[in-house]
Amino acid sequence: MAEAEVKAASLKEPKPKPKSKPSSVEIEMVTSSSVPLTAPTPLWFTPKRLLAIFCVINMLNYVDRGAIASNGVNGSRRTCSESGTCTSGSGIQGDFNLNNFEDGVLSSAFMVGLLVASPIFASLAKSVNPFRLIGVGLSVWTFSVVGCGFSMDFWSIIIFRMLVGVGEASFISLAAPFIDDNAPDAQKTAWLSIFYMCIPTGYALGYVYGGLVGSHFNWRFAFWGEAILMLPFAVLGFVMKPLQLKGFAPVESKNATTATETSSVEVHDDADTEVTTGRSHALSVKDDVEDKSSNKCSRSKDTSNNLNQFSIFFKDVKVLLLNKVYVVNVLGYIAYTFVIGAYSYWGPKAGKNIYNMSNADLIFGGVTIVCGILGTIAGGYALDFMTSTISNSFKLLSATTLIGALFCFGAFCFKSMYGFLALFSIGELLIFAIQGPVNYTCLHCVKPSMRPLSMAISTVSIHIFGDVPSSPLVGVLQDYVNNWRETALILTAILFPAAGIWFVGIFLHSIDRFNEDSTHQVSSTTERSNTTPLLEERKAEATSSSAEP
Repeated sequence: MAEAEVKAASLKEPKPKPKSKPSSVEIEMVTSSSVPLTAPTPLWFTPKRLLAIFCVINMLNYVDRGAIASNGVNGSRRTCSESGTCTSGSGIQGDFNLNNFEDGVLSSAFMVGLLVASPIFASLAKSVNPFRLIGVGLSVWTFSVVGCGFSMDFWSIIIFRMLVGVGEASFISLAAPFIDDNAPDAQKTAWLSIFYMCIPTGYALGYVYGGLVGSHFNWRFAFWGEAILMLPFAVLGFVMKPLQLKGFAPVESKNATTATETSSVEVHDDADTEVTTGRSHALSVKDDVEDKSSNKCSRSKDTSNNLNQFSIFFKDVKVLLLNKVYVVNVLGYIAYTFVIGAYSYWGPKAGKNIYNMSNADLIFGGVTIVCGILGTIAGGYALDFMTSTISNSFKLLSATTLIGALFCFGAFCFKSMYGFLALFSIGELLIFAIQGPVNYTCLHCVKPSMRPLSMAISTVSIHIFGDVPSSPLVGVLQDYVNNWRETALILTAILFPAAGIWFVGIFLHSIDRFNEDSTHQVSSTTERSNTTPLLEERKAEATSSSAEP
């Protein structure tokens, strides 16, 4: 009887259900909670501090350019009088016995690396975190500047100057989009102007810094000092939590997707373990064959991915070249940069020869730093006051360049040094006002995902057709006419075509594309976080803290 009751009870007990495969929703919930897409941003890292860090880095880049153009670092060539008395010269030009053309090539050598590397870094931003790319570039820059100090002849310093350009390329292409993302909507041009204010400020500090170090120590120490100042920022690019750019899916989200897929496979394998145990030996041979075929497939996929990257790059470049607003903006920028590049390099020497300035480095440095700061900031705030549109940007560009060109041209006609300085200061104040508006147009006439490439192509264009040829060409012109006043007047006249080109831009049909959807589709959460990463995070923190009782 007892055995019968036990059997009956065992029949009533429910049989354990086999393990069922978890649903995709359950897997997504588990992985989304366990794999965060982004790490929290440090509390000290605010948009204004990001702007400040980028400004210091940008200033150091241009301190280097100003220092190599200063009389203290660049020096003077060896000369011999008719009586046979020779002077040894000073600085780089004296140590390496460079003529004016070679000296001009030296000033432009870093542009070669900049031109080659800028599009590469802009393309890599789609697959590698842009903030980390900046860290790589600054590390290369620091190493190369140290090498400039150790160079022993013309060709060795030329090679290191090219590498300096490679290091600068990542920062030049990617810094402006980061600032544009994090700037308040009503102050975007002002923030860009503050950033680009560091160009004339850096040049001017470079004149003063190079003059002081070169005269009191040796021109090599100027390069070593720059490397010491840049090193902390290169390290920061690797140790700090990387930021994201609008229009690009973060690398973390790609890793999270991979982790989700891996978790799904693991859960799937756990559910199927009991079924597949008896067949594992039979499938081992088949797995080996599949592994070999998968390796071949992965190689073919890598090749196709590389080809796809090239095709995307050339398609993006074609889109930029067909954008009339972008082309007109860059053409005017090229003519403008041709003049400014030659001013920055030959200015101290021209001032010394035309007006017998005994301290040309300090005078040009002082005028440039004051006019650069005031003019660049004023241009940004003026465009924000007018309402930041591309059409208003072209109006401001053409007007300030035209009036500034008139003042600069008139300045070189004066024989008095004081009259020259008065008119030239007003002219520089006006022509430096274009920095914010011209880069605002570059960033806002294209889609967000195109901004790094837009800045890279703009940088390549203004250098390869602007200040790269201008320094040696002005050197050749001066060797031919042997009159610095005529050379300066011919150079300044090129600002008038720049104003005319930007005037044409006023009548072009322009659309601000900053808020257009990116071609690289990302999730809604990622898209929100990429719009203005730091500002959005601060707003979210403020909202959550105010909502807490």
